Amino acid sequence: MIGYGDRARTQCEVVRLFRETHPDLPPLNQGTISKIEAQYREMGHVRKVPRKRQAVVDDDTKLNLLLALEENPITPARQLDRDIPT
Repeated sequence: MIGYGDRARTQCEVVRLFRETHPDLPPLNQGTISKIEAQYREMGHVRKVPRKRQAVVDDDTKLNLLLALEENPITPARQLDRDIPT
């Protein structure tokens, strides 16, 4: 909406326009508009980007991994992933 339609709008104007246009939706604030605008400028779209989830590794698995690397330090990571039970 910032550059939408007849003219460019400030973030405050976008917040007001969104509230007027969509009274049934939860209101947006200026911080949200700022994040959306930054994402659009960086990525060229505002679709949600899936986040990569970090694997949770318990202490036993970490210990097994360290022991396997101690025994054979040139073991490829993919082989370790297959060989170490999680």
